[in-house]
Amino acid sequence: MTAWMPSDVLGRRILCGAEYATVRYVGSVPPTAGIWLGVEWDDPQRGKHDGTYEGTQYFKCRHPRGGSFIRPNKANFGVDFLTAIKDRYGLNDEQDVLHGAENAFVFGKKTVEFIGMDSVAEQQRQAQLNQLVDISVRECAVSHVGQKEEISRTCASIRHINLSKNLISSWETVTAIASQVQNLETLNISENKMKFPHTSTSVSSVFSKLKVLALNQTEITWTEVLLCAPGWPALEELHLTSNNITVLERPDNVLQALKLLDLSDNQLLDGNQLHLIAHLPRLEQLILRNTGIFSIHFPDAEFGCKTKMFPSLKHLVVQDNKISQWSSINELDKLPSLRSLQCNNNPFMDTEKNPETLRQLIIAKIGLLEVLNKSEILPAGRRGAELDYRKIFGNDWLAAGGNWNPEKNKPSEEFLAAHPRYPLLCLKYGAPEEGELKGQQPLTLKNQLLTLTIECPEKPEQKPVEKKLPESMTIQRVKGLLYRLLKIPGSELKLSYRSSKLEGKEVELDNDLKTLQFYSIENGDCILIRW
Repeated sequence: MTAWMPSDVLGRRILCGAEYATVRYVGSVPPTAGIWLGVEWDDPQRGKHDGTYEGTQYFKCRHPRGGSFIRPNKANFGVDFLTAIKDRYGLNDEQDVLHGAENAFVFGKKTVEFIGMDSVAEQQRQAQLNQLVDISVRECAVSHVGQKEEISRTCASIRHINLSKNLISSWETVTAIASQVQNLETLNISENKMKFPHTSTSVSSVFSKLKVLALNQTEITWTEVLLCAPGWPALEELHLTSNNITVLERPDNVLQALKLLDLSDNQLLDGNQLHLIAHLPRLEQLILRNTGIFSIHFPDAEFGCKTKMFPSLKHLVVQDNKISQWSSINELDKLPSLRSLQCNNNPFMDTEKNPETLRQLIIAKIGLLEVLNKSEILPAGRRGAELDYRKIFGNDWLAAGGNWNPEKNKPSEEFLAAHPRYPLLCLKYGAPEEGELKGQQPLTLKNQLLTLTIECPEKPEQKPVEKKLPESMTIQRVKGLLYRLLKIPGSELKLSYRSSKLEGKEVELDNDLKTLQFYSIENGDCILIRW
C-alpha cells in the first residue's frame, strides 16, 4: 500500500510502475473478492478493455482498450509538494537520520552523543530549503499540497516552479500550492491531466505576480483558460500546446498584459478563430505551429492599409500548417508591427522550387519584415528582393493595365489583389523600364552568355579573371558573384566597365537594378572592380 491514500480516489491521477493513469472506478468486481480500482491508462496500449467486464460496464474510456482493473496496493497516489522537493534536492529527513548516527561516539562501553548536532543539521537543511529560488520537481509524482503553510514556512524564496508530468488531478491543487509561494513568477504544470473550473471563480491574489504559465498537454479548453484568467493579472507568457483546443473566444478584460501566446499543436477550426484573440493589446509573439490553419485574412483593412488587429504583434510562427495561397502572405503585410515570420512547411511554398526565389518573394510582399525563418533580412537583401519582384512581375503589370505614364497607369483589381505592394515598389524604385522587362523574355544560352574579363585596378598583383555571365544578370547579382570570389561585401563594391568600342572611356555601373544588357556590355569587355 502506498504511504498516502486520498479519501476521494475517483478522478485521481496515479502511477502504476512507470505508467500514468486516471482512476475511473472504485469498488467490487464480482465474482472476485475485494476492492478494485478501474483505471484509464494514458497509453491505451497498456489497457485490456473499455471499462466493461463480464458484460457489466463499470466505467468509460476514450479508447476501446484503454482500461484495466488493478488492486489499490499497485497504485502510487504520489507525494506532497515539499516531500518531492526534499527528495529531489537531497534534503529529506532520512538523510538527517543517517547523519545523526555520525554524531555518536563510544568512550569505553558508553555511547556519547554530541547534544545539539541534530538541531544544527535541521537548521542547515532549513537554510538550504529557504535559499531555493528555482524549483524543478518534474516527474516526482507530486499529487497534493501537504500540510498547511508548510511550504511558505520552509521555502520562502521560491519564484520559479516546474511541476510538469506529475500526478496533479485538479487546478484546485495547483492553487493550494501556489497560495503558499508569495512571489511566484514562473509556473510549468504541463503534462498533468487535470480538471479545471467550469464556472467563474472568485478572483484571489494567489497568482498576482505570475508572469509565465505553461499548461501544455493538460486537456484545458479555451473557455476554461478564460475562466481562470482573471486570477492572472500580470501574466505575460501563456503556453497551451497540445490541448485539443479547436475554438477560441474573445478575452474580455483578461490576458491584457499577455505578450506571448503559444497555441501550437491545437487543431483550430479555421483561421477566423484568430480574429477572436486579435485585440490583445500587448501581444508581441503568437506561435501557431501545426494548428491546421489554411488561410489568414484581416477583413477590416484594404490592401496597402494596416489592420487594427494584433496591434503589437512582432513575431508570428505559422510553420507546419496548410496555408496554400500567397494571398495569406499578402495579408501579413497589413500587420502594423510584424518584424519576424516563420512559415516553413506550408503548401504555398511548393509553388516555387528555388528556395532563394521563394525567400525573395516573401520579403518583397511583407514590407516591415526583418527576420524570415530565423534568418536576418539585411537592407541589401530587401532591396534586391524588391527590385527583382518589381522586375519579375513587370510584364504582368503591363498586361493588367500598368503604364509608365502615370495618367494611364491603371492596373486591374485582380493584379493589385495578387501584388498589393507593387504600386509602392514602383514609387520606391520607379516603374520597371522596357529594357529591363525585355530581359525577362526567354533567351537561348548561346545568346545569353557573355565572356568578360574581370580586373582589380587596386590590386595589380591579382591576375585578371575570365568569366561567362548571362547578359540578363543584374549588377546586383554580379556584385554577389564577385563577393563570393573576392570576399568583399557587395555593398562596398563599385563596378565599371571598359569596351574596345569606347576607347579610353570607363562607364560606371551605378544602378544595381540594371542588367549587363542594359549597359550594352558585349563579349570581350572588361569589368573593373574597386572598393
